[in-house]
Amino acid sequence: MPTYVLEHLLGNYGSAWESDGVERVKRILSDHYLRPDMAEYMKSQVQEKGSFRIIDRISASLNVSIDEYVAQLQNLSVKNGVISDELVKKHKKMLYGGIWAIIDLRYDYEEHPGSPFVVEEIHPIQLSNFIKDDFVSRKKNFTLDEWINLIVRSIGLEPTMMKKKEKLLQLLRLVPLVEKNYNLVELGPRATGKSFIYREISPYAILVSGGNTTVAQLFYNLSLGKMGLIGEWDVVAFDEVAGIKFRDRSALQMMKDYMESGSFARKVEVVAEASIVFNGNINDDVQTLLKLSNLFEPFPVEMQDTALMDRIHAYLPGWEVKKLSTSSFTDHVGFVIDYFSEVLRSLRKESAVNVIERYFTLDSQLNSRDEKAVKKTCSGLIKLLLPDGEYEKENIEEILVFSLEMRKRVKEQLKKMGGLEFWDTNFSYIDRETKKENYVSLPEGGTKTMISQDPLPPGTVYSVSMVNGKANLVKIEAIVMPGDGKMLISGGSPAFKESVKVVETYIRGNERKFMPTSSRLKDYNITVQVNPIIGNTVGGDVSVAVFVVILSAIHRATMKKGFAVIGDMTISGTLKTTFSFVERLKVLSENGAKFVTVPIEQFASLSNSLDSLKNTIPIPIAKPEDAFVKGRLDE
Repeated sequence: MPTYVLEHLLGNYGSAWESDGVERVKRILSDHYLRPDMAEYMKSQVQEKGSFRIIDRISASLNVSIDEYVAQLQNLSVKNGVISDELVKKHKKMLYGGIWAIIDLRYDYEEHPGSPFVVEEIHPIQLSNFIKDDFVSRKKNFTLDEWINLIVRSIGLEPTMMKKKEKLLQLLRLVPLVEKNYNLVELGPRATGKSFIYREISPYAILVSGGNTTVAQLFYNLSLGKMGLIGEWDVVAFDEVAGIKFRDRSALQMMKDYMESGSFARKVEVVAEASIVFNGNINDDVQTLLKLSNLFEPFPVEMQDTALMDRIHAYLPGWEVKKLSTSSFTDHVGFVIDYFSEVLRSLRKESAVNVIERYFTLDSQLNSRDEKAVKKTCSGLIKLLLPDGEYEKENIEEILVFSLEMRKRVKEQLKKMGGLEFWDTNFSYIDRETKKENYVSLPEGGTKTMISQDPLPPGTVYSVSMVNGKANLVKIEAIVMPGDGKMLISGGSPAFKESVKVVETYIRGNERKFMPTSSRLKDYNITVQVNPIIGNTVGGDVSVAVFVVILSAIHRATMKKGFAVIGDMTISGTLKTTFSFVERLKVLSENGAKFVTVPIEQFASLSNSLDSLKNTIPIPIAKPEDAFVKGRLDE
């Protein structure tokens, strides 16, 4: 039972503070509210008694074949009920997706044999003809803090139990309802109220439980020529994202297109305004998750696509929202939900994306998607908190900093997922008046140090493998035991295994140069293991790192802390050209590298890149022999 339906019944048939009023409402619900599984029973009641009163969601549409309106009753499963033109004109919102109402039904098979259910009267539970009143002007009677508290109480929560940041997070959940084509992710622990807003607060939002989702259901049904959910609702929220499954491979591409532009192609170009929300569960130990993976990890693997995730305008950190308890709920008054939901919807027609430009400019490191995301979040919050247009610089700055944080969280995770284009995450804004630049940080921090800050044991080194344009930080280890010349390889792709064989062949052909005196490879069994730390693929472009790993293990040479190697080699020891050189250095720098050996051929490239790297890569470029704490290779 939606909250706005209960509010209407309690307000009209019994005070929520009086036990007899509550009991009266319970009896009304018991006698007249029907669940979908009660449809046939209720139909029989209408047929037996001739007329009956029910509580249901009713919509209307024009049947052009008979030039008459017909009614649809959601839970009663009636699709062609008889309804007069007068009732439709009186309650026009039935033509805009429908309304909840107390409905007087009459059964008349003789006059309407094909559609015997006749709508006699409608008593709307929602406002059936919404006229925006002085909502905006009433804001002038409140301070900003009082206004925020009023809105938080309108969704049923007690703001005095929250800090300012948590109130803003609660309000961010409302932004998809006031901003068209807004994409939000909220992942957090259970029982924090993630899905409540989209299930209870607005009749214009639909909550889709995790499971199979089809193109026809979500976007457009070609056989019926009918829009899917994104054309029928203001917000389509997915609950339990881990369970989402797209039957059609084209669905993800359509989702990308729609989240980017608000349109998609399904034989014809289709435009819609629904916002997309992804909700899911994640434990509150985000630091551990950040070390092992990324904050998009709860999504299905096929959805962990950087192009898709980059369309997200804001990542709401659900672990910063307190779990609901008895003390979480308010006993103060707020806006009636039916009225409030109409206000939220009316705000979709307006935009405040350019308000921040009165006082601030965004730094150039924010690309066009970043800027669009931040401005849309700002617009939604400004419309909610400052609907009267009375803007003060400090209030706009607070909203801007919050919006930058929500987008920066998205960008940081994209960087961890290995996309090269996502390395600029130093979000800042500039005060137009003072010209001061201010940087925004995340409470959970940015990318964590993945490379050990202790001296590395023999046979351990870090490197970066580029696969399909993505940078994968990898840790390569080797264990050497007396044996009969076996080379075992654990992990990695076929290309990586081939690179190990290349190194083995090169060392075997130059044993006098590289092996300890009187030793040969045939005297050892060597196991090489590679583990991706960021990303999940290792290619064959890390053979120089493999070369160093094997020799350091054989010579038992401890490596300096934070040591990494870049480079690829041929079977004759010739160094190959290293592509994406700068990107590899950035990955290593961001993740704690202190020393990096590079192919000598890259020094020209390095010197040309120093200007762009000096602010982002503080690590020294080392010669290979500088890598060892003890022991030394000839080359």
